[in-house]
Amino acid sequence: MTKRVFIWVAHPRSHSLCGGIADSYQAGALATGAEVRRIDLAEMSFDTSFDGYGEDALPLEPDLLAWQDGISWADHILIVHPYWWGAMPTRAKAVLDRALTPGFGFRYHKGKVAWDKLLKGKTADAIITSDTPPLLDSLLYRRPARRVIRNQVLGFCGIRAKRVIQFGSVKLASQKKIAGWLRRAERMGAHAAA
Repeated sequence: MTKRVFIWVAHPRSHSLCGGIADSYQAGALATGAEVRRIDLAEMSFDTSFDGYGEDALPLEPDLLAWQDGISWADHILIVHPYWWGAMPTRAKAVLDRALTPGFGFRYHKGKVAWDKLLKGKTADAIITSDTPPLLDSLLYRRPARRVIRNQVLGFCGIRAKRVIQFGSVKLASQKKIAGWLRRAERMGAHAAA
């Protein structure tokens, strides 16, 4: 059976290192026979306002509906984003706030703390780029971006994280180092499709 891989480049700029990493991952997945869909945050148009879930919540714009459709369609997901102030960029977080909604990603049990994980059966990889070296991020800050994407985003909705990795320091990286990251992303994409 052909594996369906959805790639979300959660960087607000076109032509970023995150986009290049996604290109390599996509090439690896396609070479191994996967069917791939991709959405780049830089090309998405939607209102970033979010006042919480409820009856007065904004209706989802076409790009957010397409993002949900990509998640629903996929067997495996890649999220690649930069690490800014300990988290993903604001516009990327706004996609999660607006589109990873009750009834789509999860469903709370009335009057209880428990919830249903509505995206069970899917797997995911996450690649995070940072100027902070990953070891320093682990020692000083305890990996906040990696913990959030693995536990509070993917895990909360039932998606099993396979690999959550951080490439850095981007600002200090040589071309050789970046080429190594791109090769690793391509291998990850091939592995995801297998």
